[in-house]
Amino acid sequence: MRTGLEGRTALVTGASRGIGLATAAALAAEGCNVVLTSRRQQALDAVAEELRQAYPKSGFLAKAAHVGEKDQAEACVAAAVAEFGSVDVLVNNAGTNPYFGPMVDLDVSRAEKTVQVNQLSIVLWTQAVWHASMAASGGAIVNIASVGGLVTEPGIGYYNATKAAVIHLTRQFAAELAPKVRVNGIAPGIVRTKLAQALWENNEELINQHTPLGRIGEPADIANAIVFLAGQTSSWMTGQTLVVDGGSLIRHSFLG
Repeated sequence: MRTGLEGRTALVTGASRGIGLATAAALAAEGCNVVLTSRRQQALDAVAEELRQAYPKSGFLAKAAHVGEKDQAEACVAAAVAEFGSVDVLVNNAGTNPYFGPMVDLDVSRAEKTVQVNQLSIVLWTQAVWHASMAASGGAIVNIASVGGLVTEPGIGYYNATKAAVIHLTRQFAAELAPKVRVNGIAPGIVRTKLAQALWENNEELINQHTPLGRIGEPADIANAIVFLAGQTSSWMTGQTLVVDGGSLIRHSFLG
């Protein structure tokens, strides 16, 4: 089935590596123009050039921005609209986890940083694309949550709390922005990214054994699901969060 994404413009936060980079490539492969944003312009420029070589029919714009700063989000979206005329797809992918440990010992500064990047950014970038483009021309938004937002886990409880908030923000924005804009989310399991490296680097064999599909995720697994939610093949879906985790969550439930 055709996704209907050819000629559309997608903006991806956290696009310089991991799931964000894989998503930018997957959207470009569908014929999208892609706006790449993360904190470091040099890294973005290198990624943009790599993607231009691989997908010469797509346009690329690299624009550094701190995902949790309102003025920077608005400036990036304005640059995207100036370059391509609209933003048709927003992928809220950027995330952070600066603290590992029990929540009773969590300090305020790292708690605030986690909320700013993982939770507040969803609001800021959704507002920016709505007011700059989507209120007039519609679009699709995909938010990256986590299976951790659906369960309890040691060590990353506060990160998971912010991802649970992403799941609710997905529903809330879907209700508020319909029918102009569809808003859906993805809850990945453990994926081979730098952000999740501490979870899988020394435990991959054990994780594979406890995952029904026998392996941890790759960034492309999530990128493919994002393309589905961004395109017309999911045109009657909004407010939903897809779990893409190799079956780990059903095993968690099975084991109690």
